[in-house]
Amino acid sequence: MRRANGDPSAVMGSIVTRALGLEHRAAADELMDTVPLPPAAVEDALGFLEFTNRCFGGTRIVLRALQRWRARWPAGRTMTLLDVGTGAADIPRALVSWARASGCSLEVTAIDMAPSVVTAARRRVRDVPGIVLEQAALADLASSGRRFDYVTASLMLHHVPPGRTAEALGELDRLAMRGVIVAELRRSPASLMAVRMVSTLAGNAVVRHDGPLSVRRAFTVGELARLASDLGLEYLRARPEGLFRLSLSGEKLDHA
Repeated sequence: MRRANGDPSAVMGSIVTRALGLEHRAAADELMDTVPLPPAAVEDALGFLEFTNRCFGGTRIVLRALQRWRARWPAGRTMTLLDVGTGAADIPRALVSWARASGCSLEVTAIDMAPSVVTAARRRVRDVPGIVLEQAALADLASSGRRFDYVTASLMLHHVPPGRTAEALGELDRLAMRGVIVAELRRSPASLMAVRMVSTLAGNAVVRHDGPLSVRRAFTVGELARLASDLGLEYLRARPEGLFRLSLSGEKLDHA
């Protein structure tokens, strides 16, 4: 039935969103954030995340932004980048590979809170120059006085409790001298259905639980835009990145 004052497709989308419980961010905890997992389960989960970053655009979001900004980098200077919640360190590996191929110098510091994740990531980067891996929390690093040219956070922000999300984004901004790139899941029926299917086909029990919940904890473009606006971070722009991802990124004007 057509509503007199609404687009039928938009109305149907709203109905489906409500029916799937996607109107608001979920607050339930993911297993990887709360339950000690055996090494094999961690390896499987990180491998799945690496696969989805590669196939669904997570890596491309970060690379595309740096490619746009590279023309303004000072000649001959080694740029520094912090990757927060690095997981399998697959994005840092892609970044240093891109930098070598592009003829620029990039040093990446990758951090994660979970000791088991850091251990698994270290095995992946031990033969990759240009990456330093640290076990650290975002809040602790933000209060340490350390700064980096760029700060990236891929599939990290939805792990932050909803009540601390704004604070976490402010910490990413504080750590970055030149720019920030947040790459995230898009909370939508299409994302939920896709993650359910891929998790069932390719994931272990942890992935089958955490994958769909990650979508429920994720964001809409409007939510990320409001988050940045409320913090006064006008240089950041929220953008859709295909059906399943979105980004919040930008360079600071005084360094552009």
